[in-house]
Amino acid sequence: MLTAYNPLPFSFPQANIAYCRPAQVLPLRVKLDDPAINVMTDFRHVAAATIDVGVTMETANAVMIKRGVRLLLVVDMDSVVGIITAYDILGEKPLKLTRERGILHKEIMVSDIMTPQADLEVIDSDDVYQARVGHIVATLKKAGRQHAAVVETNDAGQQSICGIFSATQIARQLGVQIQTTEIARTFAEIEAALSH
Repeated sequence: MLTAYNPLPFSFPQANIAYCRPAQVLPLRVKLDDPAINVMTDFRHVAAATIDVGVTMETANAVMIKRGVRLLLVVDMDSVVGIITAYDILGEKPLKLTRERGILHKEIMVSDIMTPQADLEVIDSDDVYQARVGHIVATLKKAGRQHAAVVETNDAGQQSICGIFSATQIARQLGVQIQTTEIARTFAEIEAALSH
């Protein structure tokens, strides 16, 4: 059965061998009227930055620094259960938790401060494919967010996060600063902000 197939030769790799990674090359410069897809980090071409739901906030922060990102998808097995941003880690949430629960900063878990999947707002990929960069900037500004997740739906009706928009990335590509202000996303966050 295998007689028709000759084995391939083995060799030894060079010292300091690297490995291939998925690559997406975004245009260095864009204009507001360019297609929005030109500023989206596409998870079909770039591996998504993820963190397990059961690790500490400090671990998530270290992963962000290592990957050079400010947002991680929080996963449990193969499902996205939330997101965690640098704002979540460096903002008031951790301080509030240490006061309320009497725990140490290093004991705070990703699940304690992430935005859970049920509270996420996402943009449909069909809308993104018809949008311009200016639409995304306006969306981020109106929402007061640094990031926006993009979802696609397969033929079976199952959604998956296929990309992310980052105000920092868009600003870099536009060559200008984009001011968005992170705002409270839930009533609990609004109440906490008002109680201070």
